[in-house]
Amino acid sequence: MLFDLTDLRLFIHIAEQKSLTRAAERMHLSLPAASNRIKELESRFGMRLLYRENKGVQLSPAGETLLRHAQQIMQQVERLKGEMQEYNNGIKGHIRIFANTTAVTEFMPAVLGRFLSLHPQVNVALEERLNHEIVRGVQEGTADIGVAAGTTQAQGLHVINFSTDRLVLATPVGHPLAGAGPISFSQTLDYPHIGLYEGSTLQHFLNRIVAETGQQLQLRIQVRGFEAMCRMVEAGVGIGVLPYSAALRLAGTMKLALVELSDPWAVRERSVLVQDIDALPQYARELVEEICRTPTVGEPDA
Repeated sequence: MLFDLTDLRLFIHIAEQKSLTRAAERMHLSLPAASNRIKELESRFGMRLLYRENKGVQLSPAGETLLRHAQQIMQQVERLKGEMQEYNNGIKGHIRIFANTTAVTEFMPAVLGRFLSLHPQVNVALEERLNHEIVRGVQEGTADIGVAAGTTQAQGLHVINFSTDRLVLATPVGHPLAGAGPISFSQTLDYPHIGLYEGSTLQHFLNRIVAETGQQLQLRIQVRGFEAMCRMVEAGVGIGVLPYSAALRLAGTMKLALVELSDPWAVRERSVLVQDIDALPQYARELVEEICRTPTVGEPDA
C-alpha cells in the first residue's frame, strides 16, 4: 500500500492548515509521527510532496495532485459510511444530484416522483447549483449525477445530451415587443427586466451575456422562481427571460405573450453528467435513464 486513510487525512489537514504542526494536532499525532508519515509518503511515491518553509509548508505540483485525489477518496469514504448507516434505517441507496434552476423547478420533481415511487428504499439529495459547480461537483465526486443546460466544459466526464429547451422572452399582453417575432436579446435591454435571484443558473448566465456585450440589464426586481417572474410580467412590472418549458406551463394560467429569441445561445441542450455510467449503482443508472426520458420542448409560436 502506498498510503492509508490516516495518511490522506493528515495530508488534507496539512494542505488546509499550511502547517505540519497544526495538522498533527488536528490528527492527535505527535509532530515526529506526522513528519515520518509524510516522509514515508514521499519515499513511496518517489517524489517531493511538500516544500518546507520558515512560515509553514506549500504543496508541490505532485502534492496538489495527491490532495485532489485524497479529497475525492475521503468524500467517497464519508459517503460510504453514510450509506452503510442508512441500511440500519431501511435505506439501501443514496443519490446526490447537482442540477440547474430549470431542472430543479420544472422537470426533476416529476422525474423523482416516478423514480422514488419505484425505489422506496432509495433517497435523493437534489441541490440547485450553477453550471460550473455542477461540473466540478461531479468531477470531484461530491455529486453522483449532474443535470445542466447549455454549453458545459466537462472534461473527463461522461456527458449525455437528452433533450433540448430554449429561452424565450415573456412580456405582458400589449407590450411593444409582444408579437414582434424572433428578436435578439440585445433588443430587449431597452426595457426593464424581471430577473431571478443571484444564485440562479439562468440569471448568472444572462448577466455574463450582458457583460460580454458591454450593455446593461435594467433589473427592476429579482424573484425566487419562474412563477413569480411571470406574475410580475403579467402585472406589467417588466419583461423576463425564461425557458420555454416553464413559460408554456405558466402561460396557460396567466396573460403573457411569449416571444422567440433569435440568439444562438437561446437553444440549450440539456445534459446529464456522470463520472462513469457503468460504475454507478443499478438504481442510479435507472435514475439517469428516467431523466433521459424528459422530452424535448417544442418551439414557441412566432
